[in-house]
Amino acid sequence: MINDKVRMYLLPPLFNAAVRAGASIMNVYKHSDDYDISLKNDRTPITVADRLAHRTIREYLGPTRIPILSEEGREMLYDERRNWELYWLVDPLDGTVEFIKGNNEFTVNIALMENNVCMGAVIYVPYFEKMYVAGRGAGTFLKEHVSPDAEAEYTYEQIMEGCLPLPLASEAGHAHPRIAVSRSHQTPETYAHIERLRAVRPDLEIVEQGSSYKFCLLAEGRVDYYVRTTQTYEWDTAAGELILSEAGGRTEALPGGEPLRYNEEDLRNPWFVCRSKYCEL
Repeated sequence: MINDKVRMYLLPPLFNAAVRAGASIMNVYKHSDDYDISLKNDRTPITVADRLAHRTIREYLGPTRIPILSEEGREMLYDERRNWELYWLVDPLDGTVEFIKGNNEFTVNIALMENNVCMGAVIYVPYFEKMYVAGRGAGTFLKEHVSPDAEAEYTYEQIMEGCLPLPLASEAGHAHPRIAVSRSHQTPETYAHIERLRAVRPDLEIVEQGSSYKFCLLAEGRVDYYVRTTQTYEWDTAAGELILSEAGGRTEALPGGEPLRYNEEDLRNPWFVCRSKYCEL
């Protein structure tokens, strides 16, 4: 089991890798005519920003000697990783579609996994300069004004200085429940699920949002509920799930309500729903 001393040692690499990857992404984001867009085998897009962020994280976390399972390294065989006790689970650029559209809703996700359970996580939102940090049993925190920086070297003390604990008390008790849905990935099942909620709360409000930033809004308490009925992968959810749970929320697979599982042979997640600490649905 990772102890507090080890966690303090690993938080700065986790944090700094995300900030440095954010700098790589933002350098590309400024030049929308040169994204070098192509399609992966699952027909999802990839850009030069995805590749650069992956390389940045891989090079920065390499000295930890902890293996990395990344969206851009997805070809790794199950037999290679099935017995890993400790590994980084990474989505270098979550929300590539939103990145291409230019709507600023993209993130860097890094989770530290021990025995296939997330023990520490960050989600960095480089455009908004917001960093969400969580440790299992240690809570979730928001650090604002974290500028993308290719040379980031935050210490543990600098990371924790000025952090806001989540959820935000100011967001408790919305008059109308706020339901988050993916901005770019909705299905008839999404709408049917929302209609069942609407039968209970006709006054609910829909919030469209891209990337894992939805988990962060749930952790803050700004939205109450999130339903996902399209394909996601383990690197899309691991960091966000811990950030949400340490802020008092929860994530459940659909339709049975089981917890999401990690380092499976098939890295695709089931459909799922998330609730914030303040959710009454």
